[in-house]
Amino acid sequence: MGIESVAFCPCGPGTLALVFDIPRLIEAGHVNGIDGSLLNEELICLAKDIPAFSSNRLPWGCPSDLTVQEILFRLALQCIPAKNLSNWLLCNSVYELDSSACDLIPNILPIGPLLASNHLGHYTGNFWPEDSTCIGWLDKQPAGSVIYVAFGSLAILSQNQFNELALGIELVGRPFLWVVRSDFTNGSAAEYPDGFIERVAEHGKIVSWAPQEKVLAHPSVACFLSHCGWNSTMDGIGIGVPFLCWPYFADQFHNQSYICDKWKVGLGLNPDENGFISRHEIKKKIEMLVSDDGIKANAEKLKEMARKSVIEGGSSYKNFQTFVEALKQ
Repeated sequence: MGIESVAFCPCGPGTLALVFDIPRLIEAGHVNGIDGSLLNEELICLAKDIPAFSSNRLPWGCPSDLTVQEILFRLALQCIPAKNLSNWLLCNSVYELDSSACDLIPNILPIGPLLASNHLGHYTGNFWPEDSTCIGWLDKQPAGSVIYVAFGSLAILSQNQFNELALGIELVGRPFLWVVRSDFTNGSAAEYPDGFIERVAEHGKIVSWAPQEKVLAHPSVACFLSHCGWNSTMDGIGIGVPFLCWPYFADQFHNQSYICDKWKVGLGLNPDENGFISRHEIKKKIEMLVSDDGIKANAEKLKEMARKSVIEGGSSYKNFQTFVEALKQ
């Protein structure tokens, strides 16, 4: 029928480039064509400037549940036809952030960061009702003092890990804004450590959902403890906030590699041999992050890069204009 099509990619260009490379990786004997597991210990390097993928960094990887991993791998395979069936692949990224990955995908158009504040007078697109009282609370906090903690809409912690996170935040002693969904601990409501709510009442704010862009842009926010979902990653990059990374699954581990290793705008948390992250590790990394002037400077540089990309003459601006003009033909 001659109808042109467009696909929107919710992940970053690096992840998309790996997905499109799956057929070659299977043929070369690097990846199992059934469940997506790596068949050798070699790192997958798509290009010099793209962080390498290891067995625990594959976007479909789920070593603890191979059935889930196989399902995720099949979903990844189903995305491959989009490369040839779509005239354009729009993505929430900035060309200059990941040019090597973008260059591997000829029809990709990075048009990010897609911050509502770049285009609208209000903020939209929420999974749950926002608790806007947190903005008034932030107004009362000193500049650059608040730890913002949010794990997106899907991440789930065990009750024990949730308790350790709470106690780690408390140990730091800084003001904090913590988004705790009603299903955050194993799909059910969380139970806080004994006395925690009372002890942090003077310097902590807990909400079920927050207006994230407004929060990150608030001058009182010092850092973002994040699950590293791609939307949250681009929110933080576009607003210039340093990250403390706690990835949960899928592409989030590779996003952490970009944040910590390529862009150097954040730090990662190191779990113990059982995969548990201790309160002392949380405290240590938060204190390291908020005192690291190099990370803060890098975050400001990327913020400026992102800002320039969406104004007239910028790469994302031009890409979106290209897309709009093509639709008119």
